[in-house]
Amino acid sequence: MNKEILTALQKSESIHTVAGQSLFVDLSHTIEHGMITYKGLPAPIICDYLSRENSKQFYEEGTEFQIGKIEMVSNTGTYIDCPFHRYANGKDLSEIPIESFADLEGIVVRVPHKNTLAITVKHLQGYEVKNRAVLIHTGWDEFWNTENYFENHPFVTKEAAEYLQDRGAKLVGIDSHNIDNTTGKSRPVHTTLLGAGILIVEHLCNLNQLPENGFTFSAIPPKFKGVGTFPVRALAKLKK
Repeated sequence: MNKEILTALQKSESIHTVAGQSLFVDLSHTIEHGMITYKGLPAPIICDYLSRENSKQFYEEGTEFQIGKIEMVSNTGTYIDCPFHRYANGKDLSEIPIESFADLEGIVVRVPHKNTLAITVKHLQGYEVKNRAVLIHTGWDEFWNTENYFENHPFVTKEAAEYLQDRGAKLVGIDSHNIDNTTGKSRPVHTTLLGAGILIVEHLCNLNQLPENGFTFSAIPPKFKGVGTFPVRALAKLKK
């Protein structure tokens, strides 16, 4: 990575440096009380189960704790889909090996939403996708938490999903409301990718902060049994 790009990245609020060596880019939206990720699904409820004030009755003076309570659907914020989300006999979050979530070689495919909403095979040709996390940067995250985010959003076509499957992509992510076209009732991209064991991450952000390659991608959810989707702290680790 050249010095000019590195300097620009270090100035970004989404970039985090550890001991002056590793650069991490946060690719996740913040989950807040009352925030809507997907219209028709309830917003998360985030509150105290045990407040600091009420905890005083259990501990000595000056010792206080807060225990939070969260009620939400699993499709909240930036989240990952595994096969169980689409298929009853597919692997759930507890059955996916950790190496499928972490330190994947990543590439960014840039398809600005101002140019087109449909990501086609043509946009993917020329990229080496085998065993990689393919992150599609459309810039749609600029509309996050607004009414515009939910309608007429960028999506991957069925043919492009088949192309990614045939060429052995490990994971596919997008900074949009859905990886599928939601104007109809079919979901061919979820069907194709999850059917092939290719994980999906939706509602990414800050992909404009990444180079086209030279980074690894991680999106690790809790190890839940019987759950096919869950929020993640998605991140890229840049290679110097």
